[in-house]
Amino acid sequence: MRLGLALGYWGRGPSADHVPLALEAERLGYDSVWTAESWGSDAFTPLTWIAAQTSRIKLGTAVAQMAARSPTTTAMHALTLDHLSGGRVMLGLGLSGPQVVEGWYGRPFPKSPLTATREYVDVVRQVLRRAGPVELDGRFHTHPYRGSDGTGLGKALKPITHPLRPDLPVLLGAEGPKNIAQTTRIADGWLPLYWSPMRTAVYEASLGAAPEGFLVAPMVRAKVCDDVAEGLLPVKAMLGFYIGGMGHAARNFHADLMGRMGFEEEARRVQELFLAGRREEAVSAVPDAFADEISLIGPRERIAERLDLWRKGPITDLLLLSPDPHTLRVLADLN
Repeated sequence: MRLGLALGYWGRGPSADHVPLALEAERLGYDSVWTAESWGSDAFTPLTWIAAQTSRIKLGTAVAQMAARSPTTTAMHALTLDHLSGGRVMLGLGLSGPQVVEGWYGRPFPKSPLTATREYVDVVRQVLRRAGPVELDGRFHTHPYRGSDGTGLGKALKPITHPLRPDLPVLLGAEGPKNIAQTTRIADGWLPLYWSPMRTAVYEASLGAAPEGFLVAPMVRAKVCDDVAEGLLPVKAMLGFYIGGMGHAARNFHADLMGRMGFEEEARRVQELFLAGRREEAVSAVPDAFADEISLIGPRERIAERLDLWRKGPITDLLLLSPDPHTLRVLADLN
């Protein structure tokens, strides 16, 4: 099981710790470092900054949002950075949800998310393989564009720049069972948002057809500390925000996932409190048991014991959300 460092996205501004953390992770033998985006900082620019100051560690987006860019634009970002970094890019993509896609990107959320994802990945693959001009007569993506509001002059093109790696890894952030199952067919790996090593049965059917070498890389908040309850507070704060605020009351993929993992009643309560403006209560309502299952929190001995559970499942890469060099060092030693 490889280790990765997940830096997430910026808050109010850039973090001065990100490059030093990436350098420390590379020194410790971590396999990868990952950036993200929501509706603030983008995923590719910080990753390029990190690429320029590292030499070995792989560079991943977890995730770049599909609504933010056309698939050809995303492929251009990936192939450019792959050249500049000497072939270190891992392209993680996510569809996000209606609230972000329509509220921030000003685009309609696709009525068939699986089809939209499949077409997007198809176009990215065509660009990276450069076997011929990019052509797709899709429901959501057409190349060349053939809409009635176009000129009709579009020409099928292939990238001027030859991609460094036609098989550059593409991973998907997926939450629904059908979406995860499709991910095993069209991508090189899956980026789970929440993973509990105690509830692997939740994903068994969806991962049943995963090919050999398929990557499973969950993001896990980690903290070496003496007080487990105190260490869980950032995990609960994150869960409260995602389950309560990252979606509509009637359509929240994160809340649905928590429900499938055995905490349906608790997820709805968190959502109700958050949407009512009672955010502190929403965070408190996140069950400690759920927050604990999907993270690695506590003294070194406790983390070592729980790490064994993660190794027994299909996890190939553990992406640690941990802005703490000491925790990174301890996990490197234990792994």
